[in-house]
Amino acid sequence: MNKRIAVLPGDGIGPEVIVETLKVLRAIEKKFDHQFTYIMCEIGGAAMDLGLDPLPPETLIACQNADAVLFGAIGDPKYDDVTTTSLRPEHGLLRLRKELGLYANVRPIRSHRKLYALSPLKEELVQHVNLLIYRELTGGLYFGKKQKDEAGLWASDECYYHKDDILRVARLAFDEARLRKKKITLVDKANVLETGRLWRTVVQELQQHTYPDVELELMYIDTAAMQLILHPRQFDVILTENMFGDILSDEASVIVGSIGLLPSGSFGVGRALFEPIHGSYPQAAGRNVANPLASIQAAGMMLDYFQLMEEGDLITAAVEQAIQEGLGTMDMAPKQNISCSVMGDYIEDLIAEPRGNWGAVKKRMNEN
Repeated sequence: MNKRIAVLPGDGIGPEVIVETLKVLRAIEKKFDHQFTYIMCEIGGAAMDLGLDPLPPETLIACQNADAVLFGAIGDPKYDDVTTTSLRPEHGLLRLRKELGLYANVRPIRSHRKLYALSPLKEELVQHVNLLIYRELTGGLYFGKKQKDEAGLWASDECYYHKDDILRVARLAFDEARLRKKKITLVDKANVLETGRLWRTVVQELQQHTYPDVELELMYIDTAAMQLILHPRQFDVILTENMFGDILSDEASVIVGSIGLLPSGSFGVGRALFEPIHGSYPQAAGRNVANPLASIQAAGMMLDYFQLMEEGDLITAAVEQAIQEGLGTMDMAPKQNISCSVMGDYIEDLIAEPRGNWGAVKKRMNEN
């Protein structure tokens, strides 16, 4: 199979985790006789350092012409001073999502038996957690009209949603719920916000008319934030708006013990982008200590998107085997602490020459 992949390393640890991810993808190419063409592009602070816009036109064109986008991380503290400029690295990613029509972000949250003790939560709470968060990605406060008083006395952010914005991401979430436990939890703030009431009305009507076989649970965001910590196994598929999804998915990282383990995929009209959910972590940049597993698993999600299921499963199984063997970067506090590059090498080697009982590895994954 031939595929064009736009690769956007970005800022901070982004370039480091992308290097390791490309190692793994090249091992997949060799093993399965595929050909991936990688188009390297600038974005965010890395682009601004070159005097470019945070989303350079050539980067957008490359992403539009690619079969998928592989993204590292974005954000640089030297651009945090909003008194000198209103342009930030993060604007590059927000605009890219909008331009590509990436309206749905999917974040899998799955705990690993070997890492239960890593979570600050009690072990009995994090056992066998396996849930998905569907986050609307191009609406809400992040994209609404923004205003501020030049005197610095007031500011406002508009939260706007259209019925169609809600329907398209809700349909994806319901379709996935049908393949899982046939349960979906809508998280909103319908007791206070008009947009929350619209979300609730639209999703309830969709469930009643199109997905009557899927149980719909309604939950306010404050309750959901508590329940995600108190009893995470009650959730299977969570559906929510942009800001709430951003917060909940980062909160859920404490369940698995490290945000460095969580990948995500963003989907839209004929295009998709895959990335780790962690930020740029500038304090660790250049030190070879970042965790590449989230980025590597994001590449696995990309392979699934290409309908290369065996290849995606092989990446998932290799990551699981590394974890079960007690290997990990410093954020995982493992039995054997290894660097970012060594972890990439290890997963690459497992792809090239699988070792051990892979059937047993997959069984452990399902049990978790």
